[in-house]
Amino acid sequence: MKSILMVRNLKDEESAKQIKLALSETRVDFEVNLEKQCVIVDGDSDMVAVARKVINDLGYIMF
Repeated sequence: MKSILMVRNLKDEESAKQIKLALSETRVDFEVNLEKQCVIVDGDSDMVAVARKVINDLGYIMF
């Protein structure tokens, strides 16, 4: 199952790189879409929760 996490302040390559690096250290299967300002998580609700926590801990705002 794919879930889309909209990230309000994902606005440049540096932000995308920071999120990619942090999520790559987890077991989350993800894709960062800079154009649509979102992270697409492929997995169950536990994987979505892990991704949300990682992105939040980096200081990004999700809506």
